[in-house]
Amino acid sequence: MSVDATTAWPPAASLSAADLETVLEAWQAATVSLEQTHRALSDEVKRLTDELEIKNRELARKNRLADLGQMASHVAHEVRNNLVPVALYLSLLKRRVVREPESLELVGKIETGMTSLDSMVNDLLHFTIDREPKRTWVVVRDLIDEVVSSLQLQLAAQAIAVDLYLSRDIELFVDRDMLRRAVLNLTLNAIDAMPTGGRIMYSGLIADDDMIEIHVADNGPGLSDEQVRRAFEPFYTTKNTGTGLGLAIVWRVAEAHGGTCVLRNATSGGAVFTLRLPTTERKEVAA
Repeated sequence: MSVDATTAWPPAASLSAADLETVLEAWQAATVSLEQTHRALSDEVKRLTDELEIKNRELARKNRLADLGQMASHVAHEVRNNLVPVALYLSLLKRRVVREPESLELVGKIETGMTSLDSMVNDLLHFTIDREPKRTWVVVRDLIDEVVSSLQLQLAAQAIAVDLYLSRDIELFVDRDMLRRAVLNLTLNAIDAMPTGGRIMYSGLIADDDMIEIHVADNGPGLSDEQVRRAFEPFYTTKNTGTGLGLAIVWRVAEAHGGTCVLRNATSGGAVFTLRLPTTERKEVAA
């Protein structure tokens, strides 16, 4: 049995206007659905591509930091080993020239340089340290009180006031020494931003996503877009002195605890650092 290729089924003449309208509507609906699916798939591909690019950048950054950390750790240990005998010889020299004002002044300048170098070595060692946090329960307000108290003379000398807006109910299960270092570095950064006086404000809250946020804000001049973008890069600094590792250490501390640190300019002026760390329920820790 043969079929005439020119014969359609069903015959066009047998389709009513209503049937044709139904077919066209179905065709249009299918076309619209395909277009929506295509757009959705294109958006998903773009999202995944962007996410992959971000992950690749993060991986490359971590690899660079790992290599940099090994080198910096080696340099820091070598410098520290050589600083010990130099400090001893300097102390002996200071005793010999105690009655010579000019020589004593020179020794004082050398001591200042030694102190600066020792501070740099400490920053390098804190930056390169790679260990699991030794966690304990920490009342955040008590830790910040301790940091502020240790800097009281410097704060007074620069006419910087401090406001604390933290409840003592806010606690974190963290490495106390690491968190103290992070808060100290954020505070020192705020102090450096206000050489002629100002105000540092600390606040804390429990966010909706079970993260505790610690805010350290100043009313200094604020930061440029580039400074905000590069603030946590190791060795990046706009200061005449310093290693540029202070904020990089803050980032490492946050990362070690499964958190982040975010920087932004406040609408009222100055900079705001937000340290976001995950909460841990006491009953979960006890288990």
